[in-house]
Amino acid sequence: MLKGIKIKTINHLGIIAGIIDELDIINIINQELGIEEQEIVNSGEIVKAIILNGLGFVSQPLYLFPQFFEDKATEHLFGKGILPEHLNEHKIGRVMDKLYDYGMSELFLLIALVAAKKYQINLDFSHLDSSSFSVHGQYNQAIYSEDKLTKKESEQDSEPIPITITHGYSRDHRPDLKQFIVDLIVTGDGNIPVFIEAASGNQSDKKAFGNIAQDYRKKINLDTTIVGDSALYSKDNLELLKQIKWLTRVPLSIKEAKNLVSTVKNSEFKNSEISGYSWVERESNYGGISQRWLVVKSEARRESDLASLEKKITKESQSICQKLTKLSQQNFMSDTEAKLNLKLIQSKLKFYLIDDIKITENQENTYQITGVIQANSESIELFKNRAGRFIIATNRLDRESFSCDQMLKKYKEQQNGD
Repeated sequence: MLKGIKIKTINHLGIIAGIIDELDIINIINQELGIEEQEIVNSGEIVKAIILNGLGFVSQPLYLFPQFFEDKATEHLFGKGILPEHLNEHKIGRVMDKLYDYGMSELFLLIALVAAKKYQINLDFSHLDSSSFSVHGQYNQAIYSEDKLTKKESEQDSEPIPITITHGYSRDHRPDLKQFIVDLIVTGDGNIPVFIEAASGNQSDKKAFGNIAQDYRKKINLDTTIVGDSALYSKDNLELLKQIKWLTRVPLSIKEAKNLVSTVKNSEFKNSEISGYSWVERESNYGGISQRWLVVKSEARRESDLASLEKKITKESQSICQKLTKLSQQNFMSDTEAKLNLKLIQSKLKFYLIDDIKITENQENTYQITGVIQANSESIELFKNRAGRFIIATNRLDRESFSCDQMLKKYKEQQNGD
């Protein structure tokens, strides 16, 4: 072996480093965060090191960061004179503070847009959704008062407010664990992430999505259509999205939507270009916004919904039989008390009615109830009509540029990308 020769490796990290250099990520970060005089390693190079370390398939504490690069050709990856010991926890910590103060979401979007332009990624459609990430541990954090939150939001140079790791709706079915939320926007072309933001574990998507979409649209300064799930659709959000094109699902908790999916006749549906789907188009002015509603019927989902409906009908039948039997055996002190107890049971029924109701006074001057259980045919028929149906809506009114089948296709792409 020749003396003075040292063997270093770059493995797959050379490809990653090449892509980072091709996108000019180091200069983008340095332009935003600045360069300090006499520093050996700048902020952009530290971010490059963090990316390489993260994609190096290791999980080690921050103080072991230089150890990861000991057998790597750091001068080849970062530049002449840059050695593993320069990539230490102190320098990384200072850069991470700068990144946090600047705003990770803003910086990520800036780089993502450069990548989208470089690789000609289409941004005509942007898909918005969120995910929850459960964590273990106490995560005891200081709680900011409403006054402090308001004050900080009103000050341009104020310190960023950290997210809260706390309990919330768990998408991974672990309500026992605290969590945080990640809001994500990806391109319709290839599902490439272009916007990412961490949020507190108890974030309400319905309250957050409108502001996220509005903020994103302002920053990209491009004509894009935001595609989201039903959390995006509310009167407040539609008001925020007045100047933005959108496509989203309409929640059936809205009375107008529930009535529509229940009453549209099967004969009105037109077959879609997408196999297994058909649709009916309606105009709506919900929230004072002119929009197109597309009532969609999925044959596969209809079969599943009908099977689920039969189980619910059977379950309610068994439950109401038990409750009515128990109710008929009770003695009530007054006619009014008997009616109130009967009304409480009736209010929870969806598929059945209590008919032929009689309240009689017995010899002890107490009252008893009798009745007959009867299927609510009208209600059951409405639920059957609703099976397999959902509504998507858009404020893009021009059918020539955005047809009904295109609406359905783009919404399905958003769902398949989740």
